Amino acid sequence: MLHSAATTRDTDLQRLDRALDQVNGILLGKQHAVKLAFACLLAGGHLLIEDVPGVGKTTLAHAIAATAGLAYQRVQFTSDLLPSDIIGVSIFARETDAFRFHPGPLFTQLLLADEINRGTPKTQGALLEAMAEGQASVDGETRPLPQPFFVVATQNPLDAAGTYPLPDSQLDRFLMRIALGYPAHAEERALLAGVDRRDLIGRLAPALDAAAIVALRTRVRDVLAQPTLLDYVQMLLEASRRHPGIRTGLSPRAGLALLGAARAWALLHGRGFVIPEDVQAVFVAVAAHRLVAAHAAGGEALAPALLAGVAVPT
Repeated sequence: MLHSAATTRDTDLQRLDRALDQVNGILLGKQHAVKLAFACLLAGGHLLIEDVPGVGKTTLAHAIAATAGLAYQRVQFTSDLLPSDIIGVSIFARETDAFRFHPGPLFTQLLLADEINRGTPKTQGALLEAMAEGQASVDGETRPLPQPFFVVATQNPLDAAGTYPLPDSQLDRFLMRIALGYPAHAEERALLAGVDRRDLIGRLAPALDAAAIVALRTRVRDVLAQPTLLDYVQMLLEASRRHPGIRTGLSPRAGLALLGAARAWALLHGRGFVIPEDVQAVFVAVAAHRLVAAHAAGGEALAPALLAGVAVPT
């Protein structure tokens, strides 16, 4: 259950509580990752999950779609997947003597792009263009995507065979990147002894719906960030650009992403204002995949050190 500084929570936040509780009941022992995923959804971003196969990446995406009441599609990325396989195609209809567009799985509300780094760069680019623009262009016509539109992409570790690493510019299109990791002993025993997770997802009653998520996204944008909080975000950005171990620091767009994620985290806790702890809670998920290391260490190691090295302004 979420803890709030407020004494009461309105209906939408209570429904959000139930949605989080339901997903945590499916994905055991991963409360922080689940909360990050919901913050990403409410901030209007997209989520990249990088981890080894079998730790619950697909389960998380499916459970969020079920409890949020969103239309759900899954695309398994392979080396022979074409852009038209996800966007759709126009087929000539004899009865109307005209082409009719048949939308692909992209036209949904929550799209699971499974093993995105097994797709070719051209297919990756087609999806990421839709993520950035909220629309898809087919045969010269621009078609808006359903709202809310949320992509959860999974990625195998880059040393796995048959993968095409996402370029830095495309990684930047993901608001957050998280990992789930192996479950703790008690949670793994509960998984082994319990009901199949797919059966549990099938029993979920939606706690939210598309209209509620759109309304919550509007509220996220209205969450207040005081000037001292903006100072803190800017100090983190500037520190990333001066760090000797970082070749490419955080961009202004990364700063906006960090602030949006912190606003969503604040709303998840029932607050209408951002505090430094909100920024700290989302920083690694937002920043690590955007940092380009000067040496062997990756952003996963640099981001926590960067955060620890910047004092909160008073």
